[in-house]
Amino acid sequence: MPHRNDVLLDGFDVFKEHLVSAEHKGGLSQIHIIRWADKAEHYIEVGEPTYACSVDNNPEFDTKTLRYNFSSLKTPSTTVDYNMETKAREVKKIAPVLGGFDANNYQTEFVWATVRDGVKVPISLVYKKGVRRDGSAPCHITGYGSYGFSYTPSFNRDKLSLLDRGFVVAIAHIRGGMEMGYQWYEDGKMMRKMNTFNDFVDCADFLVKEKYTSADRLFAEGRSAGGLLMGAVTNMRPDLFKGIITGVPFVDVITTMSDPSIPLTTGEYTEWGNPANKAEYDYMKTYSPYDNLKKGNYPNLLVLTSFADSQVQYFEPAKYVARLRDLKTDKNVLLFKTSMSGSHGGSSGRFKRLEERALEYSWMMGLLGMDGGEMKQ
Repeated sequence: MPHRNDVLLDGFDVFKEHLVSAEHKGGLSQIHIIRWADKAEHYIEVGEPTYACSVDNNPEFDTKTLRYNFSSLKTPSTTVDYNMETKAREVKKIAPVLGGFDANNYQTEFVWATVRDGVKVPISLVYKKGVRRDGSAPCHITGYGSYGFSYTPSFNRDKLSLLDRGFVVAIAHIRGGMEMGYQWYEDGKMMRKMNTFNDFVDCADFLVKEKYTSADRLFAEGRSAGGLLMGAVTNMRPDLFKGIITGVPFVDVITTMSDPSIPLTTGEYTEWGNPANKAEYDYMKTYSPYDNLKKGNYPNLLVLTSFADSQVQYFEPAKYVARLRDLKTDKNVLLFKTSMSGSHGGSSGRFKRLEERALEYSWMMGLLGMDGGEMKQ
């Protein structure tokens, strides 16, 4: 199997007559089947434009049946048995979704935004059928773009609450992840980190220009290093978003990375840089959210943190919000909420997690003037 710059090899499984590799290719997770005897090969066709798939547990060596998992932004987690010779598939189980859910009510898309340096960046989209593409729909776009983490467009029950109220839900597969291969990660870290932020801004701008939404109905969300992303784009294009949700955000980059006593710091010099090196310090300072705050207007902001967060300490977003309150000249909402029980991943327990999600969604809907299921025009 030759090296391919645009493909990430996630793993492989060996069978008596086949080799199966899990890959990220063309922005999406793919399952690649190769027959040992004649090297005939094919990728499993899943039938949707954007999706997530992975190889399941396959303990048998002498078999032509591969079990894999599949889901998409509109399809719940599905377990499939696939005949690697005939390509026949048998659905073994679909995760149940209560409340009269019907996947046929929703539409997914996989589109490409050409960003400022000419690179094409993929975006996964889902919305309820019948949503007008005239700029009137609200939109919720998320991104991450760090540590090589690929943001897979898998099913999320929580998002149904937005979809059924007319939202377009989007994921920007920006550089810094590995959706397009390992080079996609290399092009979004260290001295090329600005690509991550530029990609997200240009993807959001693309959705506005293509009339999936408009700037006065566009919301962005990111957590942790995705919170750094939110802080950066807030400074870069405050006019582009109605509101931004920033969760446990890494917003004071230089201060944190200058403290080697913090357990995570030195291991992340290869991700962000070491401020002891002047060139790396100067580059970090161009995007560090706290260091780039200035007097002016900002969008509505919901900043969330956890008192017991061991990865991004609560005082990072606390000082960020305090400075922002001094500098912002608008009348937009700036809320700062500290969880006293959760940690970096939020609170434990199903219902507490849902309460946190409800806070975020109701905050967006309130800013849109939504009453029940309708948005006031």
